[in-house]
Amino acid sequence: MRIAYFINQYPKVSHSFIRREILALERQGFEIQRIALRGWDAELQDDEDVHEQGKTQYVLQGGVKALLKPALQVLRHQPRRFFASLWLALSLGRRADRAWPYHLIYLAEACRVLQWLQASGAVHVHAHFGTNSTEVVMLARALGGPAYSFTVHGPEEFDKPQFLHMGEKVRRAAFVAAVSSYGRSQLFRWVAHDHWGKVKVVHCGLERSFHDVPAVAVPSAPRLVCVGRLCEQKGQLLLLEAARLLAAQAVEFELVLAGDGEMREQLEALITRHGLQAQVRITGWISSAQVREEILAARALVLPSFAEGLPVVIMEAMALRRPVLTTYVAGIPELVTPGENGWLFPAGAVEELAAAMADCLAQPAQVLQRMGEAAYQRVLQRHDIDTEAARLASYFKASA
Repeated sequence: MRIAYFINQYPKVSHSFIRREILALERQGFEIQRIALRGWDAELQDDEDVHEQGKTQYVLQGGVKALLKPALQVLRHQPRRFFASLWLALSLGRRADRAWPYHLIYLAEACRVLQWLQASGAVHVHAHFGTNSTEVVMLARALGGPAYSFTVHGPEEFDKPQFLHMGEKVRRAAFVAAVSSYGRSQLFRWVAHDHWGKVKVVHCGLERSFHDVPAVAVPSAPRLVCVGRLCEQKGQLLLLEAARLLAAQAVEFELVLAGDGEMREQLEALITRHGLQAQVRITGWISSAQVREEILAARALVLPSFAEGLPVVIMEAMALRRPVLTTYVAGIPELVTPGENGWLFPAGAVEELAAAMADCLAQPAQVLQRMGEAAYQRVLQRHDIDTEAARLASYFKASA
C-alpha cells in the first residue's frame, strides 16, 4: 500500500517523531512518499534527517513560479473540480488566521501535490498538524486526489480552531489522529457528534533502539535539563525566574537549556541580568544523540510549558529513566504521575516550579532512580512506535 506524508517542513530538528513514524510504517510494509512545502532552514544535525531530505519532494522548490504550471494544467483538464476547490479555498480564507491570498497559494500548492500523488499512485495522504499542511491535502482531495487524514498535536490547533477551520477539515477527512485524549476532546468541541468516531488517539512513539539501552545511573551533579525550542510557550523565561529564586536560597544547581529559537537573545539577557551565567548554559540546536547525552547527564527533565499537546521530549526522558518536572497542561497528566514518575505544578507558577526543582535536587539518587524506572515502564506501555504505527496502519487500510 502506497501512501504519502505531507508536512509543512521536513525534515526538521524538532520533528524527529514524524521521521520515526514514517520509518515504522515502512517496517509495517507501507511505501511512503514524502512531500513537504519546504526543508529545514538550518543545518541538519542528524544523519537520518539528511537521508530523509534526499527522499523528500519539495513543493516550493523553484519558488511560486513553479506552482503556476500545475495550477493551469489542473484548470485545463478538470475545470469543474478546480473552480469548486477555488470556492472552497476562498471560503477557508474568511475569518481565517491568514488572509485569502494565502489560501489561493495553498490551492496552487495542492495542484502540484495532486500531480505528484497521481504519478506515484498513492491511495491516501496523511498530514501532520491541522494548519496549512492539512488545508493543502484537503484541497488536493477536492481536486480529485486521494482521501486524507491528519494528526493534531496542539497547541496551535487548540488556540484558534475556528480560524483554522478545524471543523471543516475534520468533516472532510477519512480520520483524524490526536496524540492524547485531551487533544481528542478538543476536536470533539468543533465537530458534530456524528463525526466523533473519526477522531482516534494515536500516540507519538519512540523506537526501541532509543530505550533498549542499559540504565545509566542518576548523576551526582545537581543538574536539570530543559529540552525544546526557545519560545514563549515552553516557559523558559519562567524557568530562569525559578532559577533566580533557587540561587537566592543558596540552592546548588546547574540548568541546561538544550535547544535554540527566537527567544535566545532574550533568555541570554535575562541570564546576565540575574547573574546566572555560572549555573545556566544554552546549547543551541543539537542532534538526537546529543539530546540523549544531555538528558542522561541530568537528574531530571524540567519543562515548564504554558501550552502543549504532549511533548515528545517528555517521552524521551522517561524512556531514559529520568523523572520529569512539568505542568498540568493538555495531555501531559496522561503520562506524568506526581510522586510516581515526576512532579506536576501549575503552569505559570514560579514559586511552585522552584519548589519542585528544589525538591528534585534534594532527593537521594535511589529515589530518583526508582522514579526513573517507573517512568520507563509507563512510557513503554503507552508510546512504543511500532505499536502506534500499527494502530495508524489499520486506519489507513480501513480508509483505502
